[in-house]
Amino acid sequence: MTPKELRQTILAARDALPPAERRAKSAAIAERLLARPEITASQHVMLYVSFRSEVETMELLHRLLTSGKKVSLPFTHVKEKYLDAIPVTDPATQLVPGYCDIPEPSPEARKTITPPEEIQAIILPGSVFDLRGGRFGYGGGFYDRYVLQAPQAWRIGLAFEAQIVPKAPLQPHDQLLDLVITENRVIAGQRGGKG
Repeated sequence: MTPKELRQTILAARDALPPAERRAKSAAIAERLLARPEITASQHVMLYVSFRSEVETMELLHRLLTSGKKVSLPFTHVKEKYLDAIPVTDPATQLVPGYCDIPEPSPEARKTITPPEEIQAIILPGSVFDLRGGRFGYGGGFYDRYVLQAPQAWRIGLAFEAQIVPKAPLQPHDQLLDLVITENRVIAGQRGGKG
């Protein structure tokens, strides 16, 4: 199965999860994540804003903020093919519909960019994850490029069990994660340590 075919198959399975089940599983994933020492010890976390059938993150965003952590959200430079991390303190006023209608930091919020070296943990979305901490995004390579700028940061993927395969056919540019968290378990990736 090619990476594209695998992506399509897994995304179809993820899309088929009923909304109530997706919410319940997302809540379980958030609890596992928030209990992890990689998160409790981090002062600044980069989190994605969920869309479509991804593991939901809006409640997680609010919980991270109310716990006193700094949180940055990605802004996608589509044509230039890169991400910036934008600090957000008030999602209700600082998020607007962006690339693919994914909520993203507003033009006003984007005036401040978080340097990658200030981030201690990066929470990543994806389409397919494997037991090595391998991850497929959606084909743009945005996060694969971004995490290389922040080697000190923990790389943590959030996924439903339906998105886990034993071994994905990774390409040389696909970056390994430190952890993948599902509703049932925490998978230790084979990134080989930070830095």
